[in-house]
Amino acid sequence: MYIYNVTINIEETKHDEWLNWMKNEHIPEMLATGKFSKALLSKVLVEEEMGGLTYSVQYTTDSKGTLEKYYAEDAERLRAKSNKFAGHFVAFRTELEIISEQ
Repeated sequence: MYIYNVTINIEETKHDEWLNWMKNEHIPEMLATGKFSKALLSKVLVEEEMGGLTYSVQYTTDSKGTLEKYYAEDAERLRAKSNKFAGHFVAFRTELEIISEQ
């Protein structure tokens, strides 16, 4: 199993609109690709020097191959939908391989 983790810092002025968009549009669209079995949205409880609020979204997928298919078939289209928040957030993405779950 793999986790596709996206960490986002969003400006407070756009926070409520962005959070609503994430929960009601973006995450459901990610899951609708059929490439992820679940998504976990978490608030990072550390104050950033740059301000804003930070979140982590973890999308679980079955394999590296499925994640590669997401990049090839869906990532560009779905990332483009965040353009309405351009200049108000920073994001970085991390791939994680699950080694053990207890």
